[in-house]
Amino acid sequence: MFNKLFKKKTTVVYSPVSGKVIQLSEVDDDVFSSEMMGIGFAVQPESNTLVSPIDGVIESVFPTKHALMIKGDKGIEVLVHIGVDTVELNGKGFEILVEPGEKVAAQQKIANIDFDTIKVAGKGIEVMVIFPNLDKIKKEVFNLSNEGEIIAEL
Repeated sequence: MFNKLFKKKTTVVYSPVSGKVIQLSEVDDDVFSSEMMGIGFAVQPESNTLVSPIDGVIESVFPTKHALMIKGDKGIEVLVHIGVDTVELNGKGFEILVEPGEKVAAQQKIANIDFDTIKVAGKGIEVMVIFPNLDKIKKEVFNLSNEGEIIAEL
């Protein structure tokens, strides 16, 4: 009985875009590959649809539309950063479908991304999912095997 009352609810993390899941160390950007902003994973995208990796609330959408912050129900913060050096595109190639304060469900469509535009501009197309407030010891919970759609249960 007490186990049910005090059982921790987990936050399920999904890939924000279909494609190959990779380690952050494989991203060609020192800020992400060195985990300076936090632990997480990246995805080499195979589609232009971006979905929320967790249930939560959109905390912010960067003015250049290349990144969003989502806060989960359990206080977990997630930065979804689209591409490398894409801040320089000033929103070109990004159609964000959500606004700050909006509740989102895991796997809900939140953006359309024109990865061809990003490639033509000479920018990296990896989508990074960063957890700035997670301890680095949680790093081992990420499933980067590309088997199944759940990346982690935090």
